[in-house]
Formats: sequence, C-alpha cells, structure tokens
Amino acid sequence: MADRQNPPISSRRKPKQARSNDLVAAILEAALQVLEKEGAQRFTTTRVAERAGVSVGSVYQYFPNKASILFRLQSDEWKQTSDMLCGILEDAQRPPLERLRMLVHAFVRSECEEAGMRVALNDAAPLYRDAPEAHEARAAGDRIMQTFMREALPDAGEATRALAADLITTTFSSVGKQFSESPRTDAEIKIYSDAMADMFCAYLQSLGHGQQKKRPRRLAGL
Repeated sequence: MADRQNPPISSRRKPKQARSNDLVAAILEAALQVLEKEGAQRFTTTRVAERAGVSVGSVYQYFPNKASILFRLQSDEWKQTSDMLCGILEDAQRPPLERLRMLVHAFVRSECEEAGMRVALNDAAPLYRDAPEAHEARAAGDRIMQTFMREALPDAGEATRALAADLITTTFSSVGKQFSESPRTDAEIKIYSDAMADMFCAYLQSLGHGQQKKRPRRLAGL
C-alpha cells in the first residue's frame, strides 16, 4: 500500500502588497487566539476566519489547510528561537560559558512567558512534524548550536561536540516544557535557570572546555 502523503504545509502565496500583509497578519493573530482558546484539537480554518472577520476563502488564498496555518505559527516561533540563539551564542565579546548561561536564562523565561501557545503548538505538531519544511526549520537551530560547540570545545572531537549540542538542545526542549507547565515566579525562574546553567557549564568543562577553569560568574540580575 502506498504511503499516505502529508498535506501541503507551505503557504499558497506570499503577500506582496501592504493590504495583503495586513490580511495575513490578521489571520495569524486570529489563529493564535483560536489556538490558545480552543486548543489544537478544535482548531479549524473556519474558526480562524470567523475570529479574523474574513471569509474562509480569504484564508485559503494564503493557507491551503489548517496544518499550513499551524506550521506558519510554529515557524515564526522557531525563527524567534533561532534569532535568540544567534544573538546570544554568536556574541564573540563574551566567553562561551557566559553566553551559554545567558541563553539558559533567556530560554527558560521565554518558555514560561509563552507556555500556553507552545503547549498548543506541541499538540498540533503531528500535523506537520514530518514535513521537509519542519525538518529544515529544526536543522537551522541545530546548526547554530553546533557552531557554538566548535568554539566552546575546540579540542574535542566532532562526535563529542555533536553529542554535547544534542544533549543541551534536547534538555532545553523537554525540561523547559515541563518546568513551564505550571505558573512560575521570577525567583523560581532564576533559581531553575541558574541550576540548569550550572549543570551545562560543568558538563562542558568536563569535556575539556579550557577558557574558564572556574565556574563562570553569575551575571548581575540573572
């Protein structure tokens, strides 16, 4: 029996005029509201159109199905995460372990502030997680972390750096999600972030990171 093909998740067309951009922005904002209120199971293009105040046909001009809308929301979230990774991990003015500590704090806080949306997107992931576009989006973040590991662990082997990158990103994903499932205070976020950062930094030092023999200082306010 032939494999079942995944529905298309790419947008039908890119908006070129300001009016079209405004329409797509309204659709995506409505989609976020529907997703947070109804959850992935009750998410439909009809509900999105109703919330945006447009016809279903207007939605279909840009998104072929609900998977396409959800993937766009997920892609935007991935891009924000990638931008955060780049902004922090590529800051050559700071030592690698200091950058890693900053990333942990930024990531955990982001997970807690956007927990509702991210949980809903995770529930919707089966609709698009096996699509080529999804694999490429995730690979972009992996490449950023791998590049950082080459700087943080210059004397380690490629396999060791790859393992370290995978372990840290996997821990970010699973532990961050679990921690953010319950409301957290600023103090709790700081304590948890410090503990996770200590763990990661100690791990990299055990693998041969030599720029800082002592545990990296905790940044003021973190």
